Amino acid sequence: AKIFIMNTAAQKNELIFGYSSGNLGQAKSLFVSMYLFLNSFAAKKASIFDNLLAENLVSLDDVKLKKLSYKDCLNTTPIKVANSKISNNFNPLSNFVGNLNDLKWKSVYKGFKEFDLPIKDEDSIKIIKMDPGISVPLHSHNGKEYILVIDGSFCDEYGEYKKGDMQINDQNIKHHPTACNKNGCVCISITENDVIFFGK
Repeated sequence: AKIFIMNTAAQKNELIFGYSSGNLGQAKSLFVSMYLFLNSFAAKKASIFDNLLAENLVSLDDVKLKKLSYKDCLNTTPIKVANSKISNNFNPLSNFVGNLNDLKWKSVYKGFKEFDLPIKDEDSIKIIKMDPGISVPLHSHNGKEYILVIDGSFCDEYGEYKKGDMQINDQNIKHHPTACNKNGCVCISITENDVIFFGK
């Protein structure tokens, strides 16, 4: 059996660049902002892209800059930060949904829960919670799947993915994710199309 591995580094860079340039929808923007929050290497890449885009912006003649003061850039509305298992500090996900422990999780099967984020977008985004040792049946996708681990870890045929790691899959990838035996796994998942499960 031939194993197909996507060029995920290029795909991740494309995703980060899309975020920096403001070309992503709401679901992918939330996903990438959480990725940058958890992964300092990815955040450094975003900073490089931001600087490149800013340099190009300066060279455009038809851009009219707004005159903003420092006070205009401050958020005057206090943000309520939820206490969350993934971080006691502000993070993009907890700011959006609050404390993960307070969500109304939908049980898909024993040890596997999910919560669909209330985002109207072309992409479906959800938070997945897997108990220790729980597996997802072998499956593939009709389109891309983006997975970001926000707590714990999982492993599949392609390696182990820990907090702050992203995996990108498409229709060429079949995998069988299993949550780590110690802490289980909590991740954010975006699927662009249907999941295809393979029976035994």
